[in-house]
Amino acid sequence: MNKPIRIAVTGAAGQIGYSLLFRLASGEVFGKDTPVILHLIELPQAIQAAEGVAMELHDCAFESLHAVEIFDNPTAGFEGVHWALLVGSSPRRAGMLRKELISINAPIFVDQGKALLKADTSIRCVVVGNPCNTNALIALSHAQDIPSSRFYAMTALDETRAKYQLADKAGCSVKDVRKLAIWGNHSNTMVPDYENTLINGKPLREMIQDETWLNKTFMSTVQERGAQIIQARGKSSAASAASACIHHLKAATAITPADDVFSAAVLSDNNPYDIASGLVFSFPLQFDHAGNHSIYPGLAHSSALKDKIRHTEQDLLNEREVVKDFLTS
Repeated sequence: MNKPIRIAVTGAAGQIGYSLLFRLASGEVFGKDTPVILHLIELPQAIQAAEGVAMELHDCAFESLHAVEIFDNPTAGFEGVHWALLVGSSPRRAGMLRKELISINAPIFVDQGKALLKADTSIRCVVVGNPCNTNALIALSHAQDIPSSRFYAMTALDETRAKYQLADKAGCSVKDVRKLAIWGNHSNTMVPDYENTLINGKPLREMIQDETWLNKTFMSTVQERGAQIIQARGKSSAASAASACIHHLKAATAITPADDVFSAAVLSDNNPYDIASGLVFSFPLQFDHAGNHSIYPGLAHSSALKDKIRHTEQDLLNEREVVKDFLTS
């Protein structure tokens, strides 16, 4: 058996956490020979619900699940963990402006960033709770002893949403869609980069020539998918968000094929695309054998797509301005 791996999940009893925990416990990500210790972190008023989730996890009798521990604060919950999945955040309510949501979540991620200093020295952190890019920026700014390269905001869900739309249009399998990057903010300004996407190893435009569909229908469907799901089911994405988090963990623990990329938002400092520094911005990434990422260089864009990328960059600059008092220098 391998050494146990400790994984902390905030908002563990929520919809996404509930969909995520059983897949983590099953051995799907780290292998059935790697014991998993789950740290379920919840608000004090949700501890009873977390205890119920723990009962269900035990009842599944996963061979790879070594232990389940429950915490009502991140300082204790992050102690010794190797992965921190920051799923919990204050939800957006009816009539709430996005900047209000950002301001409400800011102090939560200040505290979580500080608490991450209790984690194992190998800690890697994935922020799922929205607005995830700016939440990640706040957290990493308060975890200054942890390399900023260990922090990610999740845009894997945007990538998988985009892959399905392209595969459906092209009449192929999603596994045939490669090198599809998401740029910028996990918001309705994100940019799914179809211009550099490959289908069956060939440029996408050899398979899809419908420019109107690409520029309007495809783009807006990916950007607005979360709102469409809320309208259809009355709740935000949960199972698909959990699946995307699993997808992120698998990608970050494997070598990225040379002809492919993986989308995640990382600190933009010293990036090869002239994006402003000091943002957590989604780029096309590649991971090496040690789990370190690099930004895939040299991708070209039309002037129209460049304008969209600049728009999502400005979106993140505006969000950073809203939370400037919550960031350390």
